Amino acid sequence: MTYPSSKNGNKKPQSRQKGRTERRSKDSNARLHDQASLDIAAHEAALQCKGRDTSAIEGRNPNQKRYIAGIKSSPITIGDGPAGVGKTWLVAALAAEMLEAKEIDKILLTRPAQEAGEKLGFLPGEKEEKYEPYLQPFREALEERLGKSTLEYYLKVGKIEGAPLAYMRGRTFKNCLMILDEAQNTSAVQMKMFLTRAGEGSRIVVNGDLAQQDTFGESGLKVAKRKVGYLPSVKLVEFSTADVVRSGLVQEVLEAWEAPELPPNELTSNVKEV
Repeated sequence: MTYPSSKNGNKKPQSRQKGRTERRSKDSNARLHDQASLDIAAHEAALQCKGRDTSAIEGRNPNQKRYIAGIKSSPITIGDGPAGVGKTWLVAALAAEMLEAKEIDKILLTRPAQEAGEKLGFLPGEKEEKYEPYLQPFREALEERLGKSTLEYYLKVGKIEGAPLAYMRGRTFKNCLMILDEAQNTSAVQMKMFLTRAGEGSRIVVNGDLAQQDTFGESGLKVAKRKVGYLPSVKLVEFSTADVVRSGLVQEVLEAWEAPELPPNELTSNVKEV
């Protein structure tokens, strides 16, 4: 009696295995296609949403106008100034406008993982979840301009990416608006690293407030202003308390905080008796 060789005997099982693999692959591709179709449909529906803000983005003072012009036309824009002058909102709103107009393919949002004078400790979840608190100021402005559904869609497909500054090393971003916030907390090495991540068609916006530095040593923002602030391709905008647009209260607090302190005897003499 002649028995089939093991080589020939395995043909049928291998063929069945190959068929099952191909069917699973087709089913997986079909599910991905269906999900992509749903995402696109949701995105298109979100674009027709009337709830989002589509008003023109205009500066409310000369420095805001210079800042907007820099983001629109300069490869690098540096904004340094106190809280409340509109740096974060303006760049997020302009980024959303550029993405919708297809002037750029991606928005990168990053900042150093440095808390404001305190330690938050362990944060649960994946990298994206851990970093979410740092992105919240951008998220609010982007949602206002894009609508919630469109924002979630762009985050899902990677058109908007948020990541800690430490994850930027070794990467290159093409046709991207790269936004570095809280830049006063970067080191000179980190700032140089970020500024050299820009690829073809990308623009960079660096925001910060040197008066609110939470790190030791010379700030990377201060170094950047000194070393590249004079270049023709760089637009440097220095805001002051006079540019605050958040509220009159914020401006009042900042002006009082920066004013020279009175000696104790003068403070006492200025207190009105009831």
